[in-house]
Amino acid sequence: MMENLENTIFQIILYGGNGRSAAMEAIMAAKAGNFDEAKNKLDEAAQSLSEAHKLQTSLIQAETRGENAPVSLLMVHAQDHLMNAMTLKDIAVEFIDMYKVLKMQSIQS
Repeated sequence: MMENLENTIFQIILYGGNGRSAAMEAIMAAKAGNFDEAKNKLDEAAQSLSEAHKLQTSLIQAETRGENAPVSLLMVHAQDHLMNAMTLKDIAVEFIDMYKVLKMQSIQS
């Protein structure tokens, strides 16, 4: 169980990191005015974060069945990493919307 748990934790970190990176790339693409690329990167972020969330959910479901996993610093790191990535993706959506508005205003000026 412990080896499988560590593998799951590392996958959460991996998918969370991939989602965070894609969200940052989405913001940078929007800043450059490439809104199609920004959307693609947001979709990529959402997909990675969905995978991480599935893994997180599997750990929660295991715990509700009484399969308590030890809480380690690595587990805390994975949870923190995932939640920060999810928050960044939400903020990326707002940044992209803001860049679209700014682009429209500059066109109208």
